[in-house]
Amino acid sequence: MSEDDQIAVVGLSCRVPGADDAPAMWQNLLSGVDSVRRLTAAEGALTDPDWVPVFGRLDDLDGFDADLFGYPAELAALLDPQHRLFLEVAWRALEDAGIDPDRDPAQVGVFAGCGPNRYLHHHLLGNPALKPGFGGLAEDWDDALTGSGCDYLPTRTAYALGLAGPAVAIQTACSTSLVAVCQAAQSLLDYRCDLAIAGGSAVVSTRQAGYRLRPGGLLATDGVCRPYDAAATGQVFGNGAGAVVLKRLAEARADGDNVYAVIPGWAVNNDGADRPGFIIPGVAGQAAVLAEALASVGWDPAEVGYLEGHGTGTPVGDAIEVDALARVRRRSRSPLLLGSVKGNLGNLDAAAGVISLIKTVYAVHTGQVPGTAHFTRSHDDVDLAAADAEVSAQTRPWTGHRRAGVSSFGLGGTNAHVLVQQAPGADDHDESNSELGQERHDRMVLGLSAGSPTALRELARRLAERLAVGDLAVADVAHTLAVGRRRLAYRAAVGCADAQEAVGQLTALAQGEPVAHDAAARSWRDGGDLPAVRGRRVRLPGYPFQRTRHWIEANR
Repeated sequence: MSEDDQIAVVGLSCRVPGADDAPAMWQNLLSGVDSVRRLTAAEGALTDPDWVPVFGRLDDLDGFDADLFGYPAELAALLDPQHRLFLEVAWRALEDAGIDPDRDPAQVGVFAGCGPNRYLHHHLLGNPALKPGFGGLAEDWDDALTGSGCDYLPTRTAYALGLAGPAVAIQTACSTSLVAVCQAAQSLLDYRCDLAIAGGSAVVSTRQAGYRLRPGGLLATDGVCRPYDAAATGQVFGNGAGAVVLKRLAEARADGDNVYAVIPGWAVNNDGADRPGFIIPGVAGQAAVLAEALASVGWDPAEVGYLEGHGTGTPVGDAIEVDALARVRRRSRSPLLLGSVKGNLGNLDAAAGVISLIKTVYAVHTGQVPGTAHFTRSHDDVDLAAADAEVSAQTRPWTGHRRAGVSSFGLGGTNAHVLVQQAPGADDHDESNSELGQERHDRMVLGLSAGSPTALRELARRLAERLAVGDLAVADVAHTLAVGRRRLAYRAAVGCADAQEAVGQLTALAQGEPVAHDAAARSWRDGGDLPAVRGRRVRLPGYPFQRTRHWIEANR
């Protein structure tokens, strides 16, 4: 299979329960952290016996850096929090890829989706506090509805970030964001765009306080999500968002991009009517989507060493998923490690698929597979032996050539499966061991810019902290800042010959102390551009969003 037919993951970002960015999430997963919160009575948990005070809470849900994205306060307060979240993760995913759309001629597409606008339903519609602006008739709320639906998530992102490629909304329930990845990858193969942001965002609850149990429901009676486990009683939901930046592999390699992993194949289908009911998964459809993805690249099922499953912790759903897996792997002679991130984070609805992909990309990239939280032994109805699969609660090393699959199945029957493998030469191109990255330069300028003085100082602090680790060449950092960061209103720069000097200067800048400026640094500070530095794109800390509260309290 040629590199022209494969897709590179060159950037990624997320906000999930317990983590404000993807590296923090990855460390939590490796440590087996359960980020789903149980509220206490002191935090206002309801005492109703049918109420389970558990949810995958997202910190700072009511916050938004409105100034950075150009929203007046009154409009920011009306904006769906799902849109706010996705604007952030899309911004940071491009930064992670080292792409500044204002300077890069590539046509960038956006493929994304979100859940229902619960903020509109529970906080805005009918709220007396808004009536002076919107009136009391149902028709008077049409202005509030404009731009608030799922349709507008990718177009809002394209407008905010200045992206001129296809901007396409996807909505297939829990499989939304993985279907978005498939659509983005296909658009790249069809040369409809040169880069693509793909992902999703979900605010399942604005209160983030828990849920009410209902007879025959799909929610966990004990508030614990236990994928594939004998004690599983159902799923737990959470809020979050995630995005990946995709590029044709051949071009990513030619441009010297950092490639986390490669997506060689994918498939999307629907269960159709071959299932007991509309909300019940279909085993034949799930088996078919796995088989189609594998056939698209000619992989034998035995070549896949890890599968990030849908794994919601519902005994019926997990059993159907493993039954489908067994059908595809019937003649396989190789064991498979199966896992699910939902035990750590809960089901993130429209964002669930891309979060599963990000976890898997990290696993393929690093050679470590996080354990599945709360797993002890398989449920009696989950026949792991038939699929020659196992689930582990512990993080495991992954040696040899790494190939994986990611499944996401939406309520209503739309299934997606994505294949992931190591990037070519991944073991030989470590960020800290690049021959180019070690090339020595005289003095270099590290140029920073931000939307506010506070953000600028925090950006300097984060960069100093990252450089102090000692595994990055200053030339690569200077190159990445020059080609991969937006030019914002507040600027600062430091001149340096090595990492030690850069750390000292950046630390002084972060503390508000004066730093010496050479001519190039002064030029940047005064609105000029940065000098060209030969180097590679490397992963640097993301933008420090200065969130302030933009929130209208619920009317009920």
